[in-house]
Amino acid sequence: MGLFSNKKNTDSDKSKQTSQKEVKKDDKKSMKELYQNEEVKQEVKTSKDSKDSKVASGIAYRVLVRPLITEKATELSSLNKYAFEVCTDANKIEVAQAVKEVYGIKPVSVNILKMKGKKVVRGRYTGKRKDWKKAIVTLPKGKTIRIYEGI
Repeated sequence: MGLFSNKKNTDSDKSKQTSQKEVKKDDKKSMKELYQNEEVKQEVKTSKDSKDSKVASGIAYRVLVRPLITEKATELSSLNKYAFEVCTDANKIEVAQAVKEVYGIKPVSVNILKMKGKKVVRGRYTGKRKDWKKAIVTLPKGKTIRIYEGI
């Protein structure tokens, strides 16, 4: 029994020594060398992104929750105005950037309204729907968005 335990220990000691040598080789690299490749990757990403880097990379779909399809919104579309439900944290600038990213059209103006949730009664229990934000986006003349395609 003693012989077998010694053999196992010597094999594991050899593997420990080789792994320590590999770690020592890696320690010789400076921090600058280790992170140089990552900095180059980050620089490439930032150079490709424009000033809209906050909205780019899929955040536009978090800002624009859904288009509002109502009778009033349909009538506004004839005036090049489109209504969207937007994130409660969104502001006019973020909404404009999101519309530009998703639809490829820069809006002329953006108006935002805070909508209060309605009171709801279910039997003897009363409650309230959540508050939400509505954005009315005005596009330049001649530009349209195809929101009502599948309706």
